[in-house]
Amino acid sequence: MKGGSVSFPLIVFILFLAGCSGPPHRSRTASGAADPILRERISKDEAFKSGSGSPIPPQDRASFRGLEYFPIDPGLRFTVRLQRYSSPKQVRLGTNTGEIRSGLRYGYFDFRIGDRDCRLRVYRLDDTPGPAPYLFIPFRDATSGRESYGAGRYMDLNENTAGIYELDFNRAYNPFCAYNNEFSCPLPLEENTLKVAIRAGEKDYISARKL
Repeated sequence: MKGGSVSFPLIVFILFLAGCSGPPHRSRTASGAADPILRERISKDEAFKSGSGSPIPPQDRASFRGLEYFPIDPGLRFTVRLQRYSSPKQVRLGTNTGEIRSGLRYGYFDFRIGDRDCRLRVYRLDDTPGPAPYLFIPFRDATSGRESYGAGRYMDLNENTAGIYELDFNRAYNPFCAYNNEFSCPLPLEENTLKVAIRAGEKDYISARKL
């Protein structure tokens, strides 16, 4: 959506484009096609280039060559338990266009990268499109503004009853406002700024266009 609206989370964009998710990789080999993350990226690139819901400005789509990613790193994929708050509090997230998104500070994930303990807060937004509830994890890290999008990246997870999730930074993606400032996207709070460099997932789109 544009202007005063909110950008779709990746989960909803996937449903909207009939299963299209991540971007195309430079090599569309048989071995690459067997990797679910690479398949997602190939589908996402195709959707961004020609899909009706693409956030890429129309004048840029003919020259669009696909999104850029850090190499897939299995060490940045974690099995984590959602530590839910007993009484979730309301939270307000500002957007790049100055609007406010409201939701719940729902819980948090703890994990360890190298020798550093890390925590990311998990939110549930009030105006989530789509029928199924999902967990929203916006974050910044030491690559933000250098190798990855400066305003931060997102991860989405379908909520489940077991409370165990795969937190895979290889699936971290840019909000739609990274491609087109007509979109309004919630910005990560300071509490979700990691001091470590997360070299996994999507890189900065502006840098990618200069390649």
